Amino acid sequence: MRVVIAEDSVLLREGLTRLLTDRGHDVVAGVGDGDALIKTITELDGQGELPDVVVADVRMPPTHTDEGVRAAVQLRKAHPGLGVLVLSQYVEERYATELLAGSSRGVGYLLKDRVAEVREFVDAVVRVAQGGTALDPEVVAQLLGRSRKQDVLAGLTPREREVLGLMAEGRTNSAIARQLVVSDGAVEKHVSNIFLKLGLSQSDGDHRRVLAVLTYLNS
Repeated sequence: MRVVIAEDSVLLREGLTRLLTDRGHDVVAGVGDGDALIKTITELDGQGELPDVVVADVRMPPTHTDEGVRAAVQLRKAHPGLGVLVLSQYVEERYATELLAGSSRGVGYLLKDRVAEVREFVDAVVRVAQGGTALDPEVVAQLLGRSRKQDVLAGLTPREREVLGLMAEGRTNSAIARQLVVSDGAVEKHVSNIFLKLGLSQSDGDHRRVLAVLTYLNS
């Protein structure tokens, strides 16, 4: 896996680099601001060496507000095949929904505290690089809490909402079953009901999982 890291804290940037390289991944560049990130990705793409995933802080210089996430959104539009995982100190709903508003593939939003859980963090980076989704449980909880007020969710049972929340974290049906201490078949039934109630047909294919989450978050 080829990674570019965008983080203005040199200590954290070096730490992330070490975490990934120690596990056999190739960190091809590390930058400290959004402009440098866009420039680096543009140059790598011109050389035919676009990385698999970008890991970027939401807030970077010069204003330390939204430079990182805006660069991430811009890169996702310019390079649909590029995975983007953003890191944030706190749950910032506006940035999370902005990032999730585009393509449903290869996107992640994690709190920085999650980096301490090394295995889960690296798994999330790999999942996003492979076109999957990785959303922090705290992000999911806040966005789903707001979404529960919307009519589109009225038909979902509490258990179905719980299953959808775990889906949003990028968990497989088997992992959801272990978390809820139920059978795989029970989870499959809940997932099918969620798809049905949210109007997602079989023609949507494997993307139904992400489409279901996005429907929830954007409702």
